[in-house]
Amino acid sequence: MSPIRSASVAALASAVLATTLTGCQFGEGQQDTSPIVIAADLELSGAAAPVGKAYQRALDLKVEQLNSSGALGGRQIKLRVADNRSDASESLRNINDFSNDSHVSAIIMGGCNECAVGAARTIVDKRIPTIALASASGVTEPVAERRYVFKLAPNAADTAATLTDELSRRGIRKVAVLNSADSYGQEGLAALRDQVTKAGIKVLRAESVRSTDTDVNDPVGKLVDRKPDGLVLWTPPEQASLAADSARQAKFAGSLFFDASAAGDLFLGGSARSTERATLVFTQTMVIDDVIATTPAKAARRQWFQDYTARYGSYNGFSSFAADALQLIADAVLRSGGKAGTVDREAIRNILETSQLDGLSGPIRMTPDNHSGLMPQALTTLVARGGRWRLSG
Repeated sequence: MSPIRSASVAALASAVLATTLTGCQFGEGQQDTSPIVIAADLELSGAAAPVGKAYQRALDLKVEQLNSSGALGGRQIKLRVADNRSDASESLRNINDFSNDSHVSAIIMGGCNECAVGAARTIVDKRIPTIALASASGVTEPVAERRYVFKLAPNAADTAATLTDELSRRGIRKVAVLNSADSYGQEGLAALRDQVTKAGIKVLRAESVRSTDTDVNDPVGKLVDRKPDGLVLWTPPEQASLAADSARQAKFAGSLFFDASAAGDLFLGGSARSTERATLVFTQTMVIDDVIATTPAKAARRQWFQDYTARYGSYNGFSSFAADALQLIADAVLRSGGKAGTVDREAIRNILETSQLDGLSGPIRMTPDNHSGLMPQALTTLVARGGRWRLSG
């Protein structure tokens, strides 16, 4: 059995789409064979391109799997992708173009926080269901002003809580923090301060870096000079790797801790020496090959990991969020019913708002009061060993 076909079988075993087919595939009269058009606004160039390209790879693979699985009842997904160049203004233009196309059922946005927050009003005005892969709470809050916007990424508060538990378990009493200067980095620093203060852990110093900064020696040096027990890196993966290298060069003797935004490729490459024994808060999917597949959901995650790795040569932790977003939208489209060949965006939005999925990323639950779907239970701690991430413990 080919990797693509086997992944499709695993996906069906999780009963995500299959349960929707009896009510949607046949309906009244002739079967609907019209394409399901899903648009994607991704960071394929600019500062955030490495993650944006991982999202595109994941979407391409997931589309191929669903289209070949037979789970869509004779329909096929067509993916329309636009590069926002890691720029919020360009992203807004893409959102306008997509929303004006009546064939587009929904939009998937990449990990750019400023892009998703900046486009929120337009998304609501255009009434087009959108799932963003960005982490900032402002993407989906306040919910009353974000009715059509959903989020599928680790939440800062959940990451901070998991990270603080690990700091306490390890007996870390003093930390320093390097955070990204964007909205998510600032939100993360505030959440971490709140959590560690309650745990009796002191933040000695915090420094922020812009997403375009390629030299972090100075801020890292200032943090290391305070001699913390732990150094928390709350930045994108490329900067986290640079910061780890800088810390090693500065003779930092403490422990490194990465928040979820610092996740990237499974294999650590040139930063392997600097990150050895570092701790990362992320989803189990990143290291699912370390996990015994005791449930259909875990089996599907393991198959996804294997298929992505076989296709692209390595694994990127963020890939599962893009695949789950596509799954949620495809499921909502099939369940939305309506006349063949038409798109009912309001029905799709309503279904997304109450979606539940044991996804590739972990348990996902959307509610009318909470449009951020990734459950706290999806997060765990990983450790860098031998040049790659492994399940902690």
